[in-house]
Amino acid sequence: MELLSELTPQAVLDSVSDGVYVTDTSRKIVYWNDAAERITGWPAGEVVGTHCYDDVLCHVDKDGHRLCGEEYCPLHRSIVTGQASTLPFVVFAQQKQGKRVPLQVSVAPIYDSDGEVIAGVETFRDLSSEFRDIKRAQTIQSLSLQQDLPKDPRVRFCVQYIPHDMIGGDFYAIAPLDSDRYGFLLADVTGHGVPAALYTMYLSSLWGSAHQRLAQPREFAQWMNEHLHDLIREVGPFAAGVCGVLDLGRGTLRLAGAGNPNPFLIRADGDWQRLRADGFPLGMLPDSTYEESTVEISSGDCVLLYSDGAIEIRQPDGNLLGVDGLEQVLKELGYPGAGGDLSTIDRELLARSDCIRFDDDLTLLELRVT
Repeated sequence: MELLSELTPQAVLDSVSDGVYVTDTSRKIVYWNDAAERITGWPAGEVVGTHCYDDVLCHVDKDGHRLCGEEYCPLHRSIVTGQASTLPFVVFAQQKQGKRVPLQVSVAPIYDSDGEVIAGVETFRDLSSEFRDIKRAQTIQSLSLQQDLPKDPRVRFCVQYIPHDMIGGDFYAIAPLDSDRYGFLLADVTGHGVPAALYTMYLSSLWGSAHQRLAQPREFAQWMNEHLHDLIREVGPFAAGVCGVLDLGRGTLRLAGAGNPNPFLIRADGDWQRLRADGFPLGMLPDSTYEESTVEISSGDCVLLYSDGAIEIRQPDGNLLGVDGLEQVLKELGYPGAGGDLSTIDRELLARSDCIRFDDDLTLLELRVT
């Protein structure tokens, strides 16, 4: 009992190697442990009483978002949703000396005896020693993704890609097939993180050797399915996807689906349609066959493809957003509008969710005929 009397909460927290700080619901820092000072260089006397969004840590996430804004701040999300993070994630904090340091972070709300959220706690550890390898893996994967989207005054391509971790399991690519036709692929490997990312590297290899087959989207999907199944067999993941060819000369869009959510087509007059893109996910069954659909495309029309990370988002009522919910959010945002800023979509999806951060990789791929 003597030992227990000496084990105050502060003594315990000051002994752990992870940084720990606590804020009230307005995000004013009320506790800052010794490890937090050691990792960041900020002593408790200089941060306790300030707000975590003041000019102290200046967190940014892996995607470059400043986390001091409400919606992207994990601690704020934890406080307002009452949810704790289920997995740690990476952010970059600014040490007192001005240097950025990668941190592995977890957050959780703190409840009072009546079950009301009264504070939030964030724990973090210095990830510098492991981060070099993580960053190298991210760089390698980024080389496999389409970075330089085709430039053509008749059409505009936009992509918003937000992996769940530093690296992810979504893959996208767009390439010209000739002067009038552009082939595209959006695929979502089951899972996320390193295992899923390794399969996207194989998808990139297949794309590089066979994207010309997209002149016939159905045959391309079948070819991809056979090669993915040869690699993963029954024990591996599979990839939901949708592929197609935009023919600007003929004014047509041809699609073949493989388990991905059906894309949206928004006509120039504001009419919304959902394009059919049914089929088994790539790699699931060796002898899967795929169907193809064709739709006319005109100036002012916009097509939005998205991975299921955009619809499998938990809402405050416990239900998933779903395709209907995504369409409603897009309409309320005035999408597609003139600006075409896809980053406003993911920000709004997070704001309306019951999530601290997205639970899966999220990719939006837009084709807009001008």
